[in-house]
Amino acid sequence: MKKLLLIVTFILSFATYAELKLPSIFSDGMVLQRNKEVNIWGITEPLSKVQLFFAEQVYEVKSNKDGKFSIKLDKMNATSTPLEMKIISNEKTIILNNILIGEVWLCSGQSNMQWPVMRNFDHPANYHQIKLSCSNPLIRMFTVKQSFSELPREDCDGKWNLTLPETIGDFSAVAYFFGKELFNELNIPIGLIHSSWGGTSIEAWTPMISLEKFPSVTKNIEDRYKQALTFNEEENNKKNIQAEEDWKRKLKEAKANGLRPPRRTRWWKHHPVKSQHFPSSLYNAMINPIHPYSMKGAIWYQGENNAKSIESALLYKDLLKNLTTSWRSKWNDEFSFYAVQLVNFMPSVDQPIQDSAWAHIRQSFLDFHKDINRASIVVGIDTGDALDIHPNNKHIIGYRLAQRALVDDYGFNRSPGGPIYKNMKIDGEKIILNFEDIGAGLVSRYNEPLNWFAIAGSDKKFVKATAIIKGKTIEVFSEEIKNPKAVRYAWANNPEGCNLFNRDGFPASPFKTDDWK
Repeated sequence: MKKLLLIVTFILSFATYAELKLPSIFSDGMVLQRNKEVNIWGITEPLSKVQLFFAEQVYEVKSNKDGKFSIKLDKMNATSTPLEMKIISNEKTIILNNILIGEVWLCSGQSNMQWPVMRNFDHPANYHQIKLSCSNPLIRMFTVKQSFSELPREDCDGKWNLTLPETIGDFSAVAYFFGKELFNELNIPIGLIHSSWGGTSIEAWTPMISLEKFPSVTKNIEDRYKQALTFNEEENNKKNIQAEEDWKRKLKEAKANGLRPPRRTRWWKHHPVKSQHFPSSLYNAMINPIHPYSMKGAIWYQGENNAKSIESALLYKDLLKNLTTSWRSKWNDEFSFYAVQLVNFMPSVDQPIQDSAWAHIRQSFLDFHKDINRASIVVGIDTGDALDIHPNNKHIIGYRLAQRALVDDYGFNRSPGGPIYKNMKIDGEKIILNFEDIGAGLVSRYNEPLNWFAIAGSDKKFVKATAIIKGKTIEVFSEEIKNPKAVRYAWANNPEGCNLFNRDGFPASPFKTDDWK
């Protein structure tokens, strides 16, 4: 019996290895990165010859003892002409059709990156208009199916889709409008790899080994494993089913009585370890499987889930730097990385002097922008919705991301974004502010007096300030502060109406000049 089992195991193992297989990201309709070596990898029978035929080139390698193989294609120019790729090993053949060569970008984050085109507009007619005019076989999106894992995976579920009326509704809105603007300017194929999950933290998207430097994260991991020992999944499911039934009953009653539908509440508690909220779980299942697919860079829209406290917001700068460097290290490529600074959200207040986690996390984005090479932020402080964490204007964010890339990656001579605080000088009772990325000059939107500026002395108590544009600088002062030490701008959850822009139409990033906690 033992001998037979050994033979069966060997046969099954051999059969697995013998099947020529590629990861799902290699499929019909894919876009390959131009002007970079392109990685193609897969599995076949151990120690077997693998041949690849593509663009009139022939490549040949041998698989290793585990059956894995990897081929590097030479650098190629962009082409809109559909190409065929043929891979042969042990009389097995895979043929991939309709392949283009252009620019490839990874698009990741939480719900504002996940938000689909069909939900991007306030009025259905706007979406209908997009559908009528969207057809473009040269813009393509690979959407990674949502999944989590405790250990790194080598493959994921997903497929390449062309931009068509029947597909665009499910496309990530930010990713699509980013790619659309790139295409309009570059006129070459654009490939977008979309990998996101709403309500998730940055820790879930980061490799486990790189999180070891963060004591608060490692403690959280340890606590979760302890909680898993006593977690009753069966009981948890029962309570979730009961909560769902209670909600449906209340919903029915509300409709019958003409009342506002009740908010859907769930008992559900995620498994401490087996969920999308566990550190590294999404990196393992939704980022690692696409490595080392060659790409130009990445865009990132996440942070809401890390803005639940000032402590977590302050940590975000280092977490974002860590994610960027760990992804680049994995790819062995210092690719471009552009992050969307959190937009305005929650009810606005009358005084720009409150402390808030959202203000601090925006500063974390700004510090990241200044500290990391080939990484920048995109500001959307004028695009938010006080009542909705998912504003219906992702086209603006996509456009601004593209402008940053067009300048920094493609050499376009235009403003890449809005004013970024650079430094300050105390001049008597005034503070003089200097900025970068002022473009055609600093301006107050709608020609109204600058607002949302605050100033403080050594007591660290901020008061409303007067701010006046003086050429390339801004003077800030208040009669209440005779010895100013620091300035803050748009320092609130929702600094509605903050109006410092450049003449190119981009808003200034919120900022603080102090290092006070």
